[in-house]
Amino acid sequence: MSGNLADLVTYALKCCELRGADYADAKFMDTHIELISFKNESLESMNRTKKRGIGIRVLKNGSWGFASTNELTRDKVTELAESAVKIAKASSLVRKFEIELADEPIYEDTVKTPVKKDPFEVGIDEKIGVLQECTNRAKSYSESIKVATSNFIARKDHLVLHTTEGTKIDQLTIWSGGGVASTAIESGEVQTRSLPASFRGDFQTRGYEHFEELNLLEAAEKTAKESIELLTAKKMVQERSTIILGHSQLALQVHESCGHPTELDRALGYEAAYAGTSFLTPDLLNKNFKYGNELVTMVADATVPGGLGTFFYDHEGVKAQSNLLVDKGIFVGYLSSRETAKTVGLERSSGAARSMGYDKIPIIRMTNVNLKPGDWNFDELIADTKEGYFLDTNRSWSIDDIRMNFQFGSEICYRIKNGEMTEMVKNSTYTGITPEFWGSVSGICKEKEWRVFGTPNCGKGEPGQAAYVGHGIAPTRFENVRVGILN
Repeated sequence: MSGNLADLVTYALKCCELRGADYADAKFMDTHIELISFKNESLESMNRTKKRGIGIRVLKNGSWGFASTNELTRDKVTELAESAVKIAKASSLVRKFEIELADEPIYEDTVKTPVKKDPFEVGIDEKIGVLQECTNRAKSYSESIKVATSNFIARKDHLVLHTTEGTKIDQLTIWSGGGVASTAIESGEVQTRSLPASFRGDFQTRGYEHFEELNLLEAAEKTAKESIELLTAKKMVQERSTIILGHSQLALQVHESCGHPTELDRALGYEAAYAGTSFLTPDLLNKNFKYGNELVTMVADATVPGGLGTFFYDHEGVKAQSNLLVDKGIFVGYLSSRETAKTVGLERSSGAARSMGYDKIPIIRMTNVNLKPGDWNFDELIADTKEGYFLDTNRSWSIDDIRMNFQFGSEICYRIKNGEMTEMVKNSTYTGITPEFWGSVSGICKEKEWRVFGTPNCGKGEPGQAAYVGHGIAPTRFENVRVGILN
């Protein structure tokens, strides 16, 4: 960051202090996003957006005030600080409780995501060439492939955060990735196959090298082949069955049934947008509440190399860390901010407060919510399963407003008979109640099968913010699950 802009952030804090702020943080954020997508033979979109400015957050009389601007001048920042303090004072007149911040050490640091190839320095023509070849290969596989898509996304966030406590962070976060999908149609039947995951693919805090390692050209042919095969596959029947969830499907399962309900603002009732609050209320914390069985340990870890929820400091200046959420089946922790941690008596924030732009206030977001690996080889897990299904890649999802009852559908499914994966099954679905479902785990694959998937568009907040988060998982087996509902 240039000296002039660093001085402007420092100046913003001085303005807040002069106006009586009890606490303030000022952040400069410069966000670059590049998105390229192909649909069939055509370039569907190619956007490179840039957004930069300063946001000031002030704590006065136990209430927050926030204001932001993209005008990077001293005069505008002076107005901004005055506005933030006025908003905090006005908010304090109607506050229901006084905000207190959990303690955090003071840091001065300059950090950057390690990348081999900066995705913003790789030529557009190269990216377009890969994406176009992906859709060409998928479309040429069969006349039944009516829609083939491919995409590339990269993002770069430069955050400079200063606080009145003395913290000064200069952090550059970079991530990239993409995906492919094919849709086959015959006689009114429609089937879609996506790789390496649904919802635009897979992403990591790495450079363009991650996009290259996805091998999307091979994946494109596989999506075409499998979407064609799905057209004539048998439908899943309604029954109780053993199921094994693959990486991509399990990532969404963890996201929806552990990640969101362990967000402390949801648990406290502060946040209810995008499918509600949480059944993991504070009265259950450290009260031996069984989220799952003894095989289930989940952590929120912002330090995993390559994870899309990996960073060095959150947007309150809290250092990245790993925290237990579920320990051998027992609910033991939350994703928290400095404000919410203090509310439930935690000594420290878990470092999960992030904003997706200079003009957004930090809210609790998932980091990398990971299921710890077990002790099974994948082949051994299949061989040990007499009857059941293997499901992967999410097709649909529904969950209630406390994250308790859910139903998911997957793109791909295989019947397991006598320890072998046999015929393909289409329109696969399963449903459950979160604690019962995680209480039915009977096997998790080893660390060699464990990998981190990235989700670039997790929605939350009012106004809404789409965050990037990650999930580390290995294929996992669940017993006595209802399958084939509404397929």
